[in-house]
Amino acid sequence: MNDALPTLLFPFERGLLKAPRTGERVVFFGASAGLQLPPDFAADLQVVQGHRPDYLALERAGFCVAPQAEGEGYDAAFLFLGRHRRENEERLAEALRRMRADGLILAAGTKRDGASGVAKRLSELLPLEDRLSKHHGVVFWLRRPAVPDEAVLAALASPARTTLEGYETAVGGFSEDGADPGSRLLADNLPSDIAGAVADFAAGWGYLSLRLAKQPSITAIDLYEAHHASLEAAKRNFVAHAPEAACGFFWHDLLSEPVTRRYDAIVMNPPFHRSRAAEPDMGRAMIGVAANALAPGGRLFLVANRPLPYETAIASSFKHHGEICRDATYKVLWGRK
Repeated sequence: MNDALPTLLFPFERGLLKAPRTGERVVFFGASAGLQLPPDFAADLQVVQGHRPDYLALERAGFCVAPQAEGEGYDAAFLFLGRHRRENEERLAEALRRMRADGLILAAGTKRDGASGVAKRLSELLPLEDRLSKHHGVVFWLRRPAVPDEAVLAALASPARTTLEGYETAVGGFSEDGADPGSRLLADNLPSDIAGAVADFAAGWGYLSLRLAKQPSITAIDLYEAHHASLEAAKRNFVAHAPEAACGFFWHDLLSEPVTRRYDAIVMNPPFHRSRAAEPDMGRAMIGVAANALAPGGRLFLVANRPLPYETAIASSFKHHGEICRDATYKVLWGRK
């Protein structure tokens, strides 16, 4: 998302806006690893980043970072706009709530991610001070009204969607519209003899774990997820639908943070996108992490798009392995240590 940084900085370079000064407080939504701001940005900066790998990188770089917005009365809010429309709008609503009256709200994004549409949408709800196109992106800004209209806030911060089963999804997370077909295929074809301690890697808002929680032979389920809002939704789903289940919830980057517990089984629908291009190395790396986190004789069950080359990675990490099923789009694979 830092691709939009030159666009965000353009109004300051042109002298249309003054750089944040010492003593001012700025909240920055969506900044990712590698963020570099000009030295004349002297304000106290609070970065909001719920994606665990970016959170860790920003923390290492010395930024004050939190997975969700905290505090009120900020003098300015900066936002990077991404591909998720509802997440963009939710962040705009959060900025309006946490700003002081007349505080600056500045948002920028690339044209390919639909920043022009976000600007148009917001202009229908609130008056924009200005809007510019630069560096293949769009930047716009406005001032927070003295009292934000609750109808505007409600229009921007629409609630998370609910699946047919009554599960809450997460804005900006994987399968925001409901359980994806791959996860359903995996859940429908898991063997009935799974028992003991189980982990759900890249658990999202908890669909696979909620399905597993119905099996009495499973004594505990740990959910590992890098998207903070998804993990929080998973917690609420277990409170609502499986309050008796013994669960652990870990906001965790499986590719950089070690898994210290050992499990009898691991299920996962591994991510394979960091951007628009498929990156199968992510899934292959997660297979290796799962192998190390399984107890002797432990089993891995995963679902993947059929073209993704995970069979070799499973064969190199597991003594026994194979395929349970496939359909026109997905395949369900297994491995046993």
